[in-house]
Amino acid sequence: MTTSPSASTLREVPTIRVRRGSTSSYVGGAFVAVAVLVLAGWVPYHVDLGTLSNLVGLFVLVILAVTWNLMAGYGGMISIGQQAFIGAGGYGVIYLADTVGIPLLVSVPLAGVVCALLALPTSFLLFRLAGGYFAIGTWVVAEVFKLATTQIDALGGGSGLSLTAFSGVDRVDRVAQVYWTALVLMVLVVLGTYLVMRSRLGLGLTAIRDNATAASSLGVRVNRSRRIVYVAASAGAGMAGALIALNSLRVSPDSIYSVNYSAFMIFIVVIGGLGSIEGPIIGAVVFFVLEQELADYGSWYLVLLGVVAIAVVLLLPRGLWGLLSGNGRIQVFGVGYRVREVPGTSDQVQPT
Repeated sequence: MTTSPSASTLREVPTIRVRRGSTSSYVGGAFVAVAVLVLAGWVPYHVDLGTLSNLVGLFVLVILAVTWNLMAGYGGMISIGQQAFIGAGGYGVIYLADTVGIPLLVSVPLAGVVCALLALPTSFLLFRLAGGYFAIGTWVVAEVFKLATTQIDALGGGSGLSLTAFSGVDRVDRVAQVYWTALVLMVLVVLGTYLVMRSRLGLGLTAIRDNATAASSLGVRVNRSRRIVYVAASAGAGMAGALIALNSLRVSPDSIYSVNYSAFMIFIVVIGGLGSIEGPIIGAVVFFVLEQELADYGSWYLVLLGVVAIAVVLLLPRGLWGLLSGNGRIQVFGVGYRVREVPGTSDQVQPT
């Protein structure tokens, strides 16, 4: 006759709950929403036009840093040639608006699409390289883009292009349009990155970053995932370049294809925190403040930026966000998994 096991033969196993969000992510999300509302509803009506133009520069830095971090911090691809798509986006928006006649607000995302289409075939060449060879390869691609641009008469050759689509538009209206466009694109890029990292693609990217060979053995399509991220990051760089062109009303090969953009992206992500969404945003704000405060020091400005970068790398390997978050205990954008024991609940199992 079979008898039921007594209570003494059973052991209690605590119930485990896995979730994506946390109290800090809910509070942080609310703070981010309020900040966006302030930037959208209060700032444009209480600051001067010069400050609005400077804020467009900050939004561009956030877009560049977040997309570069998506590629390098999550995809494991260190690029020093994203200025190729910044330049293509800058030239593209002026050509689409002035020559083709497409409205400016439509030309900016279209410039991003053009850069994505350029990045797709480029990726098949670059992905034959790895590590440092990949990084140098991206720089070579940027130089090829620059040289090709100077040979096209429709793009102004070596002298560049000036944006005429804003001719006759009041300066206040022009700055407002560029500001709103930059703010919307920044929010969409950050939100898109957040959604990607919460998807299966994001989980695969995390595995690729840790160990590409192990990720491939578990069924992750490494090249496909990296290609998607590379194309998306290039589209983001293209839209950032388009915003730079709208804000300055002119592009030239030496300025829009400058390697300084890649240096700034690396600096921002390193001091903010590689492999997080919050880090590049904080790094962009810090870089923006340093740029505004130290610009009058000439070449010493770059020296001071280098000193700051070295100090952060040596003292804070996980960046400023690693320090502020307690090495990941606090998250504003909850993209990871959190495992915790639910108090007051348990399951009973019979030992084998």
